[in-house]
Amino acid sequence: MLKVGVTGGIGSGKSTVCSIFESLGIPVFKADDESRRLVNEDAVIQEQIVALFGKEAMPNGKPDRKLIASLVFNDPEKLKALNNIIHPGVRDSFAKWAAQQTAPWVIEEAAILFESGAYKTLDAVIVVTAPEELRIKRVMARDNISETLVRDRIKNQMSEEERKQRATFIIENDEKQMLTPQALTIFKALSSGVKP
Repeated sequence: MLKVGVTGGIGSGKSTVCSIFESLGIPVFKADDESRRLVNEDAVIQEQIVALFGKEAMPNGKPDRKLIASLVFNDPEKLKALNNIIHPGVRDSFAKWAAQQTAPWVIEEAAILFESGAYKTLDAVIVVTAPEELRIKRVMARDNISETLVRDRIKNQMSEEERKQRATFIIENDEKQMLTPQALTIFKALSSGVKP
């Protein structure tokens, strides 16, 4: 079974692309949802977060996401430490989940597929890309936040160019090209059983 990643910058349309693959019968593992679940439920991860950030990061046994986000936002070392706490658990969950699937290939959807190192266990990576201004507009509308906040988030992510260079496949979500035909081309290529 092939394991395929789907990633892209904030507002690129990863989830939209994944929903197309789901409609074609390809199971999708949402790594970002799983990382949230682990932080909420895994006692070992919670202890490690307290050790890194202090008790105020986990009041009443639940993460203070705003506080944690503010602590890692301009501190790449703390962000890396946090990812090192969470992502091994996400990788384990993905491996167990993938082993239970019967489709010819599966998808792991993750915002930081390259940054977390998760891409190393995958056979191919689909990068969803869109012009920055369009991504900013989408995130402002979706999350009801300012342009400055969106630009700050983008600054903390890998550059669009670097993601594209590492991609096995690229889907352009620029609202000029249709998504479904691009997804179908990749679906046919991956379903042929030949490793990319």
